[in-house]
Amino acid sequence: MGRLKVIARYADGRVIKGTTYNFSPDSPTFHIMSSNPRSPRPPVEVSVNDLKAMFVVKDLLGDPDHIEEAEFPTDRTAYGQKLEVTFKDGEVLCGTCVDYEPDRPCFFLLPADPRSNNNRILVVRAAIKKVRRL
Repeated sequence: MGRLKVIARYADGRVIKGTTYNFSPDSPTFHIMSSNPRSPRPPVEVSVNDLKAMFVVKDLLGDPDHIEEAEFPTDRTAYGQKLEVTFKDGEVLCGTCVDYEPDRPCFFLLPADPRSNNNRILVVRAAIKKVRRL
């Protein structure tokens, strides 16, 4: 997959930002390296089971003023199943999933909002309150 910019959000609220070279959706762990050369830190091993979600992002800073759109644009074809994911902490994300299966431990969600900073989101089933098909 190459180097990915990621934000790992743990189920307990912790957040780690950086890059990863060894993420695989089939692996139970991966490592995140600091993306700040001024404050380097050793790679952090991340267990997928401890996460709420992992966001593969365009930019680690993002746009704090941007509010994610929950509507799918009508001028764009959406591939896969349209889903609304509600997490146990109350956060709601909308997007599409090509291979959604309710019993899988995690799945990728592509955001509905074309201006989102997220390229794709690995959603961890254990952190979900409910999934609704749209």
